[in-house]
Amino acid sequence: MISFGAEEIILQNPLWKSKRLGLMTNHAAVTSHGKPVRQALVEAGFNLTKLFAPEHGLFTTGADGAFMEDDTDELTGLPVISLYGQKLGPSTVDLQDLDMVLFDIPDIGTRFYTYLWTMTHVLESCGRAGIPLVIFDRPNPISGVMDLAEGPGLDEDHCSSFIGRWDIPLRHSCTMGELAFYFNDKKQINAELKVARCKGWTREMFHPDWGTDFVPASPAMRSFTTALLYPGTGLLEATNISEGRGTDSAFVKSGAPWIDPELLSEKLKQHLIGMHFRQTEFIPEESKYAGELCRGIEFIPEGNDEVKAVFNGLIFIRCIKDLFPAHFEWRPYPTNVNPTGKQHLDKLLGIFDSEKLFELPFEDFVASICELTQTNRWKEDVKPYLLY
Repeated sequence: MISFGAEEIILQNPLWKSKRLGLMTNHAAVTSHGKPVRQALVEAGFNLTKLFAPEHGLFTTGADGAFMEDDTDELTGLPVISLYGQKLGPSTVDLQDLDMVLFDIPDIGTRFYTYLWTMTHVLESCGRAGIPLVIFDRPNPISGVMDLAEGPGLDEDHCSSFIGRWDIPLRHSCTMGELAFYFNDKKQINAELKVARCKGWTREMFHPDWGTDFVPASPAMRSFTTALLYPGTGLLEATNISEGRGTDSAFVKSGAPWIDPELLSEKLKQHLIGMHFRQTEFIPEESKYAGELCRGIEFIPEGNDEVKAVFNGLIFIRCIKDLFPAHFEWRPYPTNVNPTGKQHLDKLLGIFDSEKLFELPFEDFVASICELTQTNRWKEDVKPYLLY
């Protein structure tokens, strides 16, 4: 069984446990035995004085992109400062009565999942304040295999946002601790940073190999299969295709009332990599087409180490766009950090004016995305910062 970074720190019983500690966390951050990390730390005598919470709030129940208020944690009685409301990183006032900040939030290995970027704002805040930051590391649930990383990278001049601040591949194959070291150096943040490594994980392991339950990391991130597919099906947010929000299979089932699944199946089976699928119907309870019957596809990975999620997601969108041009639309996606929701595909993909990519002749489109999803430079660039 995997032992997470927080558990290793508790075993070490460090002298600094009596210092004034702030913890950036949420309810998905549990020990390998399912206990919330904030509770485990308090029970082990760590002097937590306040909590910070990311998008979706401490209890991971907030709607996607919704403003989150400050709160009080019923479990520990500690105040909770939202870092997805008026601010994205701790303020000087938030940090002035702390000696150290701890960070423990599960990531799911995709650039546009916002917990990673919350970490970078915390890293910068700690760097400015001269306060040490300790990352309690966790494995990447969709593995750390660098050959499975997928681009595109991100155009920081035109596409930087809270769903992708800096240039890394869309599927990055790193842990939060590794990326913290990488950004601390590359962006010259120079914070006093330490990473508590997890134990028992190797880069080839996917979440089903850990021996622990999958804890939903956010309202729609309910399963390992969702996490595996998300780097590709998450791109549907920028379209009028339902990504399955409002069902128990978000990012696994996708469709719309106007899709002919039989026609779509014939087109898809010629192009997807490492993926089976079946025709499906579903009625979302919220989000796009709430209460309407949607027809589409349920994706079924052939093998965890064979799925090219980004490539498949781009192909899926292109096939629907070609087959149903009278219905398909690009859509804005308003959130707390992007109220207009404009240029959402650019922000997700990291490519400026990315809709033009889908206007290429089909063969040229396939050749382009094959090239865009390559990550050879990333493998070499991040290598000095890998911990496992």
